[in-house]
Amino acid sequence: MLVAVDHVQLAAPPGSEDALRAYYTDVLGMTEIPKPSVLAARGGCWFGAGLVQLHLGIDRDFLPAKKAHPGLRVTGIEAYAARLEERGAKVVWDDNLPGHLRFYSEDPVGNRLEFLEPVG
Repeated sequence: MLVAVDHVQLAAPPGSEDALRAYYTDVLGMTEIPKPSVLAARGGCWFGAGLVQLHLGIDRDFLPAKKAHPGLRVTGIEAYAARLEERGAKVVWDDNLPGHLRFYSEDPVGNRLEFLEPVG
């Protein structure tokens, strides 16, 4: 029986760890999670905020997905969007999901991220 999503893994190109760290910690406000040493040798980095974990794994043939993305629930979405914009991240609002405020952004390697907050 499934009980929860443990983490979502996204891909990234070799050598992108510093840019990913800056984005996921400074822009999104997540905390870097140390990878187990056996996995750290592969590169990439892991991040967490509350119960949410995003793992960025290195893919030598990396191409960002055009449609696939994690949907990340936030509180205070307008202030969170402003935080991203103040830190140089693109924010694209989308009003096509009834009962939610939501926007999309991209990390520095082009991974699409959805941020949403239920309303009402």
